[in-house]
Amino acid sequence: MSESKKVDAVDTTLVRQLADILKETELTEIEVERGDLKIKVKREITVASAPITYAAAPAPVAQTAPAAAPAPTVMPSDATTIVARAGEEVKSPMVGTAYLSPAPGTDAFVKPGDKVRKGQTLLIVEAMKTMNPITSPRDGVVAEIVVGDAQPVEFGEPLVVLEA
Repeated sequence: MSESKKVDAVDTTLVRQLADILKETELTEIEVERGDLKIKVKREITVASAPITYAAAPAPVAQTAPAAAPAPTVMPSDATTIVARAGEEVKSPMVGTAYLSPAPGTDAFVKPGDKVRKGQTLLIVEAMKTMNPITSPRDGVVAEIVVGDAQPVEFGEPLVVLEA
């Protein structure tokens, strides 16, 4: 069979169905083989972190006693600063960067108080330029989101806490 006839024999309906499956399942790649025909459909997900803005420091106020320094807003990631949480922790399966929304400026996948279903995407962890959806292991309610957006995470680090 000539090369042009092979190209003409590609089932465009199948390719469109595979692309739809990628969108529905949040997969990044799918491959189908039928005899000598091999079709691979890929999509790339790009997530950029939102710009960080800082507020100007307030004007100094005269005080008689030194003020306590504000608590840092950095999320803990080492074992010595992580406290026990009520509920089931969904932990990072890899080292990477956690993103709470599919793209900058869009709503987060979930927020505290949301009811989630088993398999629902809670957040994504980027590792080696690949976006990996982190899904709920069961039905439940999001009690706490432990990590911040665009925060580096370690293997086994708690990301989200689920309650029944």
